[in-house]
Amino acid sequence: MSSTVGTHTGLHSELGRRRGEHAGRSANPVIKVHDLAWLEFHKPDLARAEAFAWAFGFSTVSRTPDELQLRGSDAGAACVLIRRGPASRLTGMALQAADEADLSRLAEATGARTRALPESIGGIAVDLTDPSGLPVRVVAGTHQHQALSPQRPHTFNFGHELQRANATQRPAREPARVQRLGHAVLQTTKYLEVLNWYLDHFGMIVSDFLFFPGQRERGPTMSFIRCDRGRTPADHHTLAIALGPNNRYLHSAYQVCDLDALAAGGEHLKDHGYQRSWGIGRHIQGSQIFDYWRDPDGLMVEHFSDGDMFDSTLEPGWAPFAASGLAQWGPPATKDFLGVNPKALPYEARSMIGALREHNEFDIRRLVGMMKVANS
Repeated sequence: MSSTVGTHTGLHSELGRRRGEHAGRSANPVIKVHDLAWLEFHKPDLARAEAFAWAFGFSTVSRTPDELQLRGSDAGAACVLIRRGPASRLTGMALQAADEADLSRLAEATGARTRALPESIGGIAVDLTDPSGLPVRVVAGTHQHQALSPQRPHTFNFGHELQRANATQRPAREPARVQRLGHAVLQTTKYLEVLNWYLDHFGMIVSDFLFFPGQRERGPTMSFIRCDRGRTPADHHTLAIALGPNNRYLHSAYQVCDLDALAAGGEHLKDHGYQRSWGIGRHIQGSQIFDYWRDPDGLMVEHFSDGDMFDSTLEPGWAPFAASGLAQWGPPATKDFLGVNPKALPYEARSMIGALREHNEFDIRRLVGMMKVANS
């Protein structure tokens, strides 16, 4: 660990780890996954889901009466799989292994088996379930689609640095072309157990910890974790895990080429009647320029651009969890984004009451801390 970069330098957080706090990585993980491969959802109406997907900037890989596969413009496998189901929900996710040998090692360590994936996907997988009950499959050898024609970033005149002359900027109000799946954010009542499971099994590394105001001594309640690719930089977070009153999907994020694509794509979504949840702004943890939207079934998805990339040498940052600390600039976090929309309050109240009755990490003091976050 002597070669790691300390957070006290101010590189990405003003606070670093204290003695005895979580190290943010496993000493001996089973394997080290390479990336987030895809997310799997159920949706009751595939035609409606595909219409939103096109407006959001996905391309269709395949469509049957019961399954829709979506992709970005980057080369690779489909990054969203939607199957027909009675309710709209996340049903699982896939992580990309470095190679098939890692799958054999993972299967041996967990008692699981490798199995062939459907021909439409290709490759093999090891199927596991995280401590919150979410199916997680680790895959290798899947079909890799060739890259599509990308959306080109604009050429900017920054200050006195002239890059564009005798030419105008006219970004079209059209779908922002999704390049790739960036990350998923999950909430769980078993935060520490779930975090350690991902670090121990898949060799992921914490980029940033957040803790509830006044509760640092009780440990973190949210972590942004990335893949360990050694000296090759990886996304600031491939997964983010937060403590909360139930186990659920919060949002997933998809990269677009630049701010103009994100903003003009947002105008296209607005013109077609879709609901913005929060944006446009720039995050603190991860630094992404963001724009959050609700799909027709209420699930949250994010366009992002210009995110941080860290290699394995960077230690975790520590920061208090506050709604006002979620963005460097942009509008205040909305009630919809924070989950305190009046329409959702009856459901949230039932979730909190249920969680407090169960034996898990979400107790009365954590509830008070979470409410301080929402009202900060």
